[in-house]
Amino acid sequence: MIAAVVLAAGAGSRFGGPKQRLLLPRVLERVGASSVDEIVVVSGAHPLDAAGARVVDCPDWERGQGASLRCGLESLAQDVGAAVVCLADGPSLASEAIDRVVETWRRGAQDVVAASYGGERGHPVVLGRAVWPAIPDEGARSLEALLVPCDDLGAPGDVDRPEDLDFL
Repeated sequence: MIAAVVLAAGAGSRFGGPKQRLLLPRVLERVGASSVDEIVVVSGAHPLDAAGARVVDCPDWERGQGASLRCGLESLAQDVGAAVVCLADGPSLASEAIDRVVETWRRGAQDVVAASYGGERGHPVVLGRAVWPAIPDEGARSLEALLVPCDDLGAPGDVDRPEDLDFL
């Protein structure tokens, strides 16, 4: 089984509030259109509704993205072999990017497989169960990843401020 862990625990201070409430439905639609078997949304600073997903509250969300990720991973069943990490503030995420990194992981390429755009590591990222205990508070970026080009699908975006909402 493959699960998706959507990180949505942040305070949204640069945005001026809970941007997840605005962006999460679009992200969940795209994750739901992929091949994942389960979707978990990690909340923290703000309570969230997530239709079609299970919400896990992370009381330690302020420790960093890695703490939120660990909360999501710990909530997954034992038969989940890998988790696809997606960000709630990436509203242009392509379902095909999720499927592409999952397929690469399934071929046994590496325990960490990440989409890349213009040669730069991005999201989504697949984490095989073997690396879950190694997630630091800063998040999984410090883990070496096999990069899978997804330039043809477009980057997922990164909404930090209201002016970043040009996708609407």
